[in-house]
Amino acid sequence: MAVTSGEGRTSGDRHERDQARQLAGEQGLLFADELSSRPEGVGYRGPTACSAAGITYRQLDYWARTGLVEPSVRPAHGSGSQRLYSFRDILVLKVVKRLLDTGISLQQIRTAVQHLRERGIDDLARITLMSDGVSVYECMSPDEVVDLLQGGQGVFGIALGRVWREVEGSLAELPAESIGDDGEVTDGGDHPGDELAKRRKGRRAAG
Repeated sequence: MAVTSGEGRTSGDRHERDQARQLAGEQGLLFADELSSRPEGVGYRGPTACSAAGITYRQLDYWARTGLVEPSVRPAHGSGSQRLYSFRDILVLKVVKRLLDTGISLQQIRTAVQHLRERGIDDLARITLMSDGVSVYECMSPDEVVDLLQGGQGVFGIALGRVWREVEGSLAELPAESIGDDGEVTDGGDHPGDELAKRRKGRRAAG
């Protein structure tokens, strides 16, 4: 996963390196914008996570059951309990979806996700994942991105900072849950399934 920096290049590589840097800029792989910090104790239900990550609920459920991306705010415990995903979880979900769409094997994706788990939330914003269609490389600096493009190993890339912005924009219009110190939901917005849940509860009470 990790790649070495671009130290030790000769001056003869300068033209190719400039071309690689220009290509990286055109593809939006050199993300350097400041990103806002994420509040702690906030979770998102499964349907919200699916909407923000652009995946189906079946994918979300399968990835949780197989341990690929599990909800870190609150896992499901038994029938009827609600999974709650963090912002970081949803960021990783969206990255997994993009890697799958480009044909990366699930085994390679699991390796990439494991590396992302080991990174702090601030580190994630600086990472660019590059791939040659077979392997996935983790780049922590613009030089590493340019080196891979110059060496032909970077067929495509995903700047996590840009994915961060996309997820942030999606979640701004979607409901979140505030989690208290006791793990209980203390505040939440309206959900597409809330009205149905209220009706079911009302029918049970009437019965």
